[in-house]
Amino acid sequence: MPDQGKNGLTYAQAGVDIDAGNEMVDRIKPLVRATRRPGADAEIGGFGGLFDLKAAGFIDPILVAANDGVGTKVKIAIDAGIHDTVGVDLVAMCVNDLIVQGAEPLFFLDYYATGKLEPATGAAIVKGIAAGCVESGCALIGGETAEMPGLYRGGDYDLAGFAVGAAERGRLLPRGDLTPGDVVFGLPSSGVHSNGFSLVRRIVERAGLGWDAPAPFEPARKLGEALLTPTRLYVKPLLAALKATQAIKALAHITGGGFPDNIPRVLPEGVGVSIDLPAIPVLPVFKWLAAAGGVAEREMLRTFNCGIGMIVVASKDGADEAEAALRAAGEKPVRLGEAIAASGEDRVVYRGRLDL
Repeated sequence: MPDQGKNGLTYAQAGVDIDAGNEMVDRIKPLVRATRRPGADAEIGGFGGLFDLKAAGFIDPILVAANDGVGTKVKIAIDAGIHDTVGVDLVAMCVNDLIVQGAEPLFFLDYYATGKLEPATGAAIVKGIAAGCVESGCALIGGETAEMPGLYRGGDYDLAGFAVGAAERGRLLPRGDLTPGDVVFGLPSSGVHSNGFSLVRRIVERAGLGWDAPAPFEPARKLGEALLTPTRLYVKPLLAALKATQAIKALAHITGGGFPDNIPRVLPEGVGVSIDLPAIPVLPVFKWLAAAGGVAEREMLRTFNCGIGMIVVASKDGADEAEAALRAAGEKPVRLGEAIAASGEDRVVYRGRLDL
């Protein structure tokens, strides 16, 4: 092959810096090692990650997989220059979808794509991913960093996550015996979590606020920092509660689509739920979003979690036992209503009004 000399192009001149990628790998290796758990050594650098189900203690497991992203919340992280929390969101959005099926998260992989790789930014993102993995008990066994100039502008980036969990055969949720009269609990959220941020950003723009301005709903913090509060990880308390009681029949992660779209996903045909809206502990951020954006109550309920990030449905006879198990695991369950007979598309009905 002829030598092109000084007129030849390099990959770096095309915008891709392999050395920066190697530097990032060196920065994140200690973070990845911290996520080790039985079944995985959490080392990176190979072509694929390994997991030993037998070493993790499973006998007859069913594997459960989920993938998700963080949505336009990453745009706030980019504009505010805060990169060490969206990785927690990335993990939470995936592993919370595993636990609602009764599965214990085992391992996680990430995909990080950017226009220009900055090792410090990438390492901050992976720091959050590793923290989320540690908190949810899963190993970070691999991932991909893609530098794609021309597809992303400058330091813009996007994230995707992939999680695999397992449950012993016969222990998957939801259970098929969910019936009218069963009790509906809600578990508090930490904030907006990772859904509805296109609307959040439009409201902030309408309000004329910068990310460095004091948050109107939490003046002691900057707006960008407050809105970037990570999604809650419900895995460990729910695993503990599921181990402690057989009364929990279903779990629903309140993500995009809010209450009316997510709760029916775990209900059998002919069953709906009745929700007591005044019982929802509406967080200040949602009150501000509703007021500043003129967002109607039904739109709030279909766009945001409004203060409840996870729904728990327990048997009527075992509701007290389920509530006690959740409290023993560190949760603060709120009784929101009950399962009802329902048909048609409107399977989530409301009583009263949100405290907006």
